[in-house]
Amino acid sequence: MKIIGKTDDFIELSELDSSSCTLFFAKPEPSSLTIIWFLEDDNIFIVDGVQYKFKKNQIVFFTEFHKVKPIRKGTTNFLRFNRSFFCIIDHDDEVSCKGILFFGASQLPIITIPDKDIEQFKILWKMFTIEMKSKDNLQISMLQMMLKRYLILSTRLFKEQHQYLSTEKENDIIREFNFLVEKYFNVKHTVADYADLLFISPKTISNIFSKLGTKSPLSYIQDRKMLEAKRLLYHTDMQIQEVAYKVGYNDIQTFSRFFKKQEGISPSKYRENKLKEK
Repeated sequence: MKIIGKTDDFIELSELDSSSCTLFFAKPEPSSLTIIWFLEDDNIFIVDGVQYKFKKNQIVFFTEFHKVKPIRKGTTNFLRFNRSFFCIIDHDDEVSCKGILFFGASQLPIITIPDKDIEQFKILWKMFTIEMKSKDNLQISMLQMMLKRYLILSTRLFKEQHQYLSTEKENDIIREFNFLVEKYFNVKHTVADYADLLFISPKTISNIFSKLGTKSPLSYIQDRKMLEAKRLLYHTDMQIQEVAYKVGYNDIQTFSRFFKKQEGISPSKYRENKLKEK
């Protein structure tokens, strides 16, 4: 089911069986976001050249920029909407999912619905499907309200299931940093660049990330550049020099050194290996 508004805004809601893969192979519409809720075990997807296995009651969040290929999948609940229907950036103060569920600086956001919360998600999905069949002038507003609830519930679970900090201010800095890296990774390459945009010191950013005990902020920037390079090498016919320029390098030698340091092989060898896999 797909509802299209007067200004090309849309929301699409479907329960897909194991044989329904067309939506995954079709190119996502511009500014669209996709949420997949797996209803069965044993799902295998290739996302940006990396293989993932998804279990029953896991939910994964994609932007239009993810390259998604299903290898094996069971029944799923499929939800897609575009920015015109509901802009997560404009409504960040309401749902707080920017930089967490979407635009998260190269990580693939995944949550698992706990047993205690499954009924809540099921009821919300049922309400979604009922409202998709409504025909009055309140339908869009109702669907937007339910989408907000879906995003809020998912954001809460993500924060519970991933290492997040105790203070909301520090969490907001991490979210905004992630979002800015997603936006500027090809033109801004240092932690100091993003500190300037956030009006804080590079040391403050580094200290906040050190509390998480995971990657450094510089690693997030480098990982996002690598992800884009891999996408372009795998999914396009661009010359390596063009790929280098797209991710912010003016000469191919510097890019090749960076790529080999991160991946262990040269860009040309990476492309060759991926073409063989295809």
